[in-house]
Amino acid sequence: MPNIKSAKKQMKQDIRRTEENKEYMKKVNDVLRSAKKGVKAKKQEFVSNAYSLIDKATKKNVIHGNKASRLKHSVSRLLKKKA
Repeated sequence: MPNIKSAKKQMKQDIRRTEENKEYMKKVNDVLRSAKKGVKAKKQEFVSNAYSLIDKATKKNVIHGNKASRLKHSVSRLLKKKA
């Protein structure tokens, strides 16, 4: 445990940020799962939601840009495969 006041504050901030990032990644993973299982009629809607959430996660530095690119590519392949 930290003894210095600023280190204690930093630890609290790290815990809070970690929890926020976990929640955000859970949303991203849920959307990706729904896009993979999506009905053909609503496939485009699921894909656009996935793209949007992935871009937001990248903007907030929850995931790296290259990982976002990989995820978006895998989602687009699903769309092409099913179409």
